[in-house]
Amino acid sequence: MAGMDEAIIDCAGVGYLLQCGSRTLGALTEGQPTRLHVETHVREQAITLYGFHSEEERAWFVRLQTVQGVGPKAALAILDILTPGEILSAASLEDKTAFARAKGVGPKSASRIAIELSGKPAPTGRGFQPAFTAPSGGVPNAAARNEGLSDMQLRNDAVSALANLGIGQSDALRAVAQAYNTFSDDPPLDALVKAAFKELGN
Repeated sequence: MAGMDEAIIDCAGVGYLLQCGSRTLGALTEGQPTRLHVETHVREQAITLYGFHSEEERAWFVRLQTVQGVGPKAALAILDILTPGEILSAASLEDKTAFARAKGVGPKSASRIAIELSGKPAPTGRGFQPAFTAPSGGVPNAAARNEGLSDMQLRNDAVSALANLGIGQSDALRAVAQAYNTFSDDPPLDALVKAAFKELGN
């Protein structure tokens, strides 16, 4: 461990400094093996590495920064309070309040994020590419590592099912997000699709 927002990962005897969100750091245990997905930012004066437990988180980190005024710090702050699935729902519903809860994200930025990401599908990752598997630096516990992943797959499958029936992508995303929020836990796919259909009729 290095600081409040960073960790040093030992990889084959070489220490790499990674910038991480509190959710990622909180699931690390010093001295235990870890596997993180890394996004590299190359600037004129420095090369900065950002570490994430999942490819979905890394992909959303990149997607969020396509919005004007959103930099790495704001993107990390959003990922600290929202899982990938929750980001997709908030964007689909244009819920600026959800994004405004992130540290350093003001009302204008939150509104811009909600509007610009609305109607867009979840970002496509680059597949499983662990940048570091190291003997020191931490290991995410299973619950933290999988948080937000099963619901993302469920939502994507539901959106695909609606799209196959001729529903527009934007409408499908919004309907699935609204339907998903009516369940207290991950529902079966067919139940989510049926609920989304009802939302489309409202």
